[in-house]
Amino acid sequence: MSYTSADPGPPALRLASTGTLTYGLSVGEVLGVSTLNGARLIAGRSGLERIVQRLNVMEVPDILSWVKPNELLLTTGYPLRNTPQSLDNLVADLDERGLAALAIKLGRYLDSLPAEMIAQADRRGFPLILLPNDVGFDDILNQVLTDILNRQAAVLARTEEVHRALVQIVLCGGGLQEVVDEVATLLDVAVVVLDGEQRVLAGAGPDEHVQAMRAFDAGRQAACGRGGCGIIGAHGTGDHLVVPVMAGGFDHGRIVAFSPGGTLRGTDLGILERAATVAALVVTKQQAVAAVESKYRADFLRDILAGRAGDDDRVIAHCDGFGWDLDRPVMVLVAELDGRPRGGPAPAAGHEPDGKGRGKGDGPEGGTRGRGAEERAAQERLAAAWASAVRRHDRGAAVASFAHEVVAVVGADGADPAELTAGPVQAMVKEASSLFAEHLPVRRTFSTGISRTVASPSALPEAYDQAVKAVRVGRQLNGAGARAHFDQLGVYRLLSLVSDPDELHAFVRETLGDLAADDEPELVDLRRTLQVLLETNLNVAETARRLHFHYNTLRYRIGKLERMLGAFTEDAHLRLNLTLALHVLRMRGI
Repeated sequence: MSYTSADPGPPALRLASTGTLTYGLSVGEVLGVSTLNGARLIAGRSGLERIVQRLNVMEVPDILSWVKPNELLLTTGYPLRNTPQSLDNLVADLDERGLAALAIKLGRYLDSLPAEMIAQADRRGFPLILLPNDVGFDDILNQVLTDILNRQAAVLARTEEVHRALVQIVLCGGGLQEVVDEVATLLDVAVVVLDGEQRVLAGAGPDEHVQAMRAFDAGRQAACGRGGCGIIGAHGTGDHLVVPVMAGGFDHGRIVAFSPGGTLRGTDLGILERAATVAALVVTKQQAVAAVESKYRADFLRDILAGRAGDDDRVIAHCDGFGWDLDRPVMVLVAELDGRPRGGPAPAAGHEPDGKGRGKGDGPEGGTRGRGAEERAAQERLAAAWASAVRRHDRGAAVASFAHEVVAVVGADGADPAELTAGPVQAMVKEASSLFAEHLPVRRTFSTGISRTVASPSALPEAYDQAVKAVRVGRQLNGAGARAHFDQLGVYRLLSLVSDPDELHAFVRETLGDLAADDEPELVDLRRTLQVLLETNLNVAETARRLHFHYNTLRYRIGKLERMLGAFTEDAHLRLNLTLALHVLRMRGI
């Protein structure tokens, strides 16, 4: 877009090359004021859109120390009368300092301007203005500065009026859509509010314009500062204005205006900034309401999983109000962050033990106290990822974030565990993993545990315990990012049902003796030999091959193991006990 002195109703503010909002008149507009009727542009026509915010008079030869960006510099040439050679570089020096233009009177101290000075002004698009002899600098200063202040006051008044109108919309219960509709009407352009992941929160205008703003190039968006910026659309087909939506130091997205006809003006950015402020207010209010609703939902789901929410009919009726369908076969999924710091005041995995291995977490917000910002952000991201993934596959599922876990109750439809693990659950976990990893500064993983299918809400506490055991045992056996179904844990499922860990540790010590400790490398190596022997069903040749031992070395080790543990090569019951003890050791930390 270009503006000249003939433009009707030109804007009083523009977007500077730095992307910041600037109040003032363009050089073309300055040429249109009455005191400059006789002025003539002699070079730099392509720079008529440069912004004039202030005026200065050149009184000394070393003026470069006194000029500021966006100035119109006035001079009679008196300071340069004895050094005409400096005129050749004056345009370059002023242009590099961001001046808007140079206006000069000729005839009294300078008869003409060097040809190189005029050529350089044309190359740089730096306007050179020849002033009439009968106009005084004070008249130019008074009129131009008055116009700048009047335009600025008018723009601020309109912007304030728009701000009051937008705030009134919010006070009357309106949301983002009403705000966007109002801005689109005021500017007569398409407007959209996007979140940080380019999802459309609200939009007004033709669908193709909304989609164009949604797909706006991220590299060009990165050029926008905190105050917003103007960006020419692809191939110059239209103009964009982009303003971030900020609240409490958090970036909630951006508001974008799009005009394929190039009708957006600098004044529109001020309106868009006010709209962004109001949008931040709406977003913050929505987040506060959502947090309260989320905590209420999480509290009720926690009560269900703890068995204190009432009978099945009451639970089903209450869940209908949340959009949860628990009147069908369901199963429980538990997702926990891997590598989460243990210890501290928070109960493990969001539980407050009640003697049955389940209990009360402290909700989606309360359980994050005492943890670092990164851990809190990761937990919130995990909850959001699971909520999105589960909703896409099962609209009637219940999802909530507890202290250190995300719990989902999803439909099972009577399918067997193998199908569930390979089908819908696999799709949910895969999608949740993808969404979870998208915007984290460091790579994190989570493990998932899956319960058996249950037919009624009253069975959900037991299913929840199964899912918790599955996620912990699965992670211990398979490492970070594990996905385990309770029915696929095998013997570990039986061992996990032992409620007293001390009993398991005593069994290990009594069965393995000195081999139960980890402080002596030789004993740890002997325990590894025993484990491989049991895995190969006492096949000495296969064990020697896997451990890279000589056959006679292995025979010696077997003798040493039998002196420590008993004749396990002949006693099947002893071999069973040894195998179970090794499995318990593998479950250490669960």
